[in-house]
Amino acid sequence: MRGWRLLLGVLVLLPTLESVVAQQGPPGLTKPVVLPAFDPTRPSCSAPADLGKVLAFAQDNERKFMQGVAQGLALAAKDRGLAYRLAQADNDPLRMVEQIKELRDAKIGALVAAPVDPVSLAPALQQVIWSGAYVGTVVPPPATTILNAPQYLTGKVLGDEAARYIKTRLKGKAKVVLLTHDSLQFLAPRFTAMRDALRSVPGAVLVADISPLTVDEAGGAAMMRTILLANPDVDVVLGADTVVLGALAALREAGKARDDQFLGGIDGEPAAVAEIKRTGPYKASVSLASPIFGYAMGQHAADWLEGKSIPQAMDILPKALTSENLAQYEADTADPASVFRDARRRDEYLRMYGNICYDTRDQYLNFPWSSER
Repeated sequence: MRGWRLLLGVLVLLPTLESVVAQQGPPGLTKPVVLPAFDPTRPSCSAPADLGKVLAFAQDNERKFMQGVAQGLALAAKDRGLAYRLAQADNDPLRMVEQIKELRDAKIGALVAAPVDPVSLAPALQQVIWSGAYVGTVVPPPATTILNAPQYLTGKVLGDEAARYIKTRLKGKAKVVLLTHDSLQFLAPRFTAMRDALRSVPGAVLVADISPLTVDEAGGAAMMRTILLANPDVDVVLGADTVVLGALAALREAGKARDDQFLGGIDGEPAAVAEIKRTGPYKASVSLASPIFGYAMGQHAADWLEGKSIPQAMDILPKALTSENLAQYEADTADPASVFRDARRRDEYLRMYGNICYDTRDQYLNFPWSSER
């Protein structure tokens, strides 16, 4: 697998924080700006002309997190009378570029992309933006609307849960494994936050702080097998759900899984949620509620095609899933439309920033946006 794409995940590193500037068309906002809160009362503007009422999803791979995004997008398209198309790249960056070029040539009206390789994909996304279509991305620029998670806060939510467990259930002592993606610029703050949280527990010792070769269950399992050779008794494992699930499989394979361990991840993967329900080693997953933000992006795409003003950026707010709140979370992700219509419930998952519409599309974001400073 070629790197990781977020949230919420899972992107290949952009080599720098510099924007991707194309050779034709407006470059967008290339320098970081602080976006104000989204103003839903902004008046409408022009609607795109000569574009199809089609919402497409350029999906990096078939992991459950991205299937949740697809679920939300498809439901929003149905609710708003848009045709829905799925382009599955299977982790092939060249294939994704070609798929998006084909979608642009077909004059689709809206595209959401979860890039395999943000750098190689950026020029193709700009071509779609210049056509007048809505472009939403899961984390990297360029896009009409960028979706991101406050990465430090996301990591802090999980790190605090682990620190609390070590203090209250493990008598303040634990051997900790951190399965990171520190080479990925966007995601590094979440692991900084986990380390900061663990420093509050003097007896928590990091026996491994390392990135798996691939960010999936196979990569997590392979790395955990190697770690167990030197450290056969591990108490805490933290990382993305997909790699921590792989680590759990390796622990079980070695007969080293214990119910008093704390395994925790990020993404709210269904398999992680199922493990939490079993009340075994897996204790927490930080949800990024992909069906809910997918539905929101689909609604914004439909609004764009009607000439309405939409957010330039959205935060996915991290939420630690526990046995106490799992039932409500599952109800919300199963029915993202009802969450989106209820402002109070929606605000528990999403926060929106900035305003953009077809007439102001030259103000698209072409820098790595984050609400965290």
